[in-house]
Amino acid sequence: MRALHGLRFEADGDVGILELARPEKRNALDDATIADLHAFFSAPPAEIRAVVLCGAGEHFSAGLDLSEITERDTFEGVTHSMQWHRAFEALEFGTLPVVAALHGAVIGGGLELAAACHVRVADESAFYALPEGQRGIFIGGGGAVRLPRLIGTARVMDMILTGRVFDAPAGAAIGISQYLCKPGEARRTATELAHRVAGNAPLSNFAVMHALPRIAAASPEVGYLTEALISAIAQGDPEAKVRVQDFLRKRAPKVRE
Repeated sequence: MRALHGLRFEADGDVGILELARPEKRNALDDATIADLHAFFSAPPAEIRAVVLCGAGEHFSAGLDLSEITERDTFEGVTHSMQWHRAFEALEFGTLPVVAALHGAVIGGGLELAAACHVRVADESAFYALPEGQRGIFIGGGGAVRLPRLIGTARVMDMILTGRVFDAPAGAAIGISQYLCKPGEARRTATELAHRVAGNAPLSNFAVMHALPRIAAASPEVGYLTEALISAIAQGDPEAKVRVQDFLRKRAPKVRE
């Protein structure tokens, strides 16, 4: 794998731990880090079946590195935003489920990055904000698409217009994170969940990542047909047949809390 600029990677069995590694900048996202996120999720290590995305130091990510935007003209701003779109799309619609471990600042572009992940675990130190309105700019990393779907348009407008900050419990209540844990526990919890996800059939995970959001966004008629087709494809997978037989023969683990 190529050398990473603002990232660190290590393997934990079949789970990859990908860490934003600019703690001195509160893991602000510069162009090189965005390029490396794009490269990693476009061609992840073959042995990995799920990823934990986390941040070094006291914060997940304070968002866009503002020092890089002062000299851009309008056209360069458009192409820069589209660079983020490509990187986050490679994450959201790649080959590996991604569990985000959130702590400290999850603001601006950091929140946009978290929204592109498939599962989000926050510890009680996490807080969320979109300070773009106070900076005279607008969200540009796909947040205008993903965040309204996640928490509602009115809440996103409120965060940008007023600078409202949500703490971790409030963020969990409105749907930013699916899990809330004690301070310092986000990475451990996210890793446990990622190992559980990695144990699923790869085709099932792929269907959840790629088909489910598109079904949800489609008309009911298109959604029902797409669901039927994807369901049939998944059921026809040889690994699915083995897993169903294991369940019927009482060799599969039972569902537990």
